Amino acid sequence: MTDSNDDPRPLPPEPPGENECCGSGCPLCVLDLYADELAAYRQRLAQWLQRHPGQA
Repeated sequence: MTDSNDDPRPLPPEPPGENECCGSGCPLCVLDLYADELAAYRQRLAQWLQRHPGQA
């Protein structure tokens, strides 16, 4: 088991603000970028939870 001081729990990404999406269908919309960051966070969290059982 890894010490959580040496392996801190991942932090979720900051969601975009209410006015950050302009609604014009940008190819790199902030909502799409946030969804990608959230998926990566969930993967990192799942890996962290495997290393730290009982920390849910």
